[in-house]
Amino acid sequence: MAAGHPLQPVLHRGRLVTGKDNATASLARILGHDFADPALLEEALTHPSASLSRGRRKVNYERLEFLGDRVLGLAVADLLLRRFPDESEGKLAVRLSALVRQETLAQVGAALGLERHLRIGALGADAARAQAAAVANSCEAVIGALYLDGGWPAARRFVESRWAALIEAEPRATKDAKTALQEWAQGRGLGLPRYEVLATEGPDHRPSFSVSVRVEGAPAPAMTATAGSKRAAEQAAAEALLAALTEVAHDRR
Repeated sequence: MAAGHPLQPVLHRGRLVTGKDNATASLARILGHDFADPALLEEALTHPSASLSRGRRKVNYERLEFLGDRVLGLAVADLLLRRFPDESEGKLAVRLSALVRQETLAQVGAALGLERHLRIGALGADAARAQAAAVANSCEAVIGALYLDGGWPAARRFVESRWAALIEAEPRATKDAKTALQEWAQGRGLGLPRYEVLATEGPDHRPSFSVSVRVEGAPAPAMTATAGSKRAAEQAAAEALLAALTEVAHDRR
């Protein structure tokens, strides 16, 4: 699939990076794949803050991240079906959510050492959190690059090698923040969390969503978060509200 692919190499510290780059070649070895099109891996490692113009679009990991998200979901779902043949769809869905969430991707990306290979610009005030998000996003992009370069076998082989142990280590997967907040509210006889999109900004290829969430009757006010997708913003807002509720409960002890 790599032959004739339009993605191009990117600049790193003023020079053109190719598959002969030692650091990138070492990462390819860690991934267990010999890239026919090394530019795919380079793109998967390029943060939007360091993107370059290629014609009418920006070259960074976002397009590959979009693809990798879908490939990862399918690969993990396939692994779960085979590993837990007797579990219900609901239980499998909870496992899947935990295994493809940003925290898990950041964990896998850190194990690969992706932070040492990222091309990245200024991250702003919360650099640590932004760095972790960048590693997670790049990890998904790497999966997308593997799929484009080596097809389903290459992508599936990588996911299986890196997620198999996580599946075994989490027989009962962690709930995502939205599920946890809903269960918190229902357990106290309150209404369901209410999410509201406050603003949508940015260009089509890089939107930004601001979302608020509140629980009527909860001892904490509504919380707001911003992310590149509505789903991610809702998750972040739910996490913020859960953290606020935990702090209130701690203060009341």
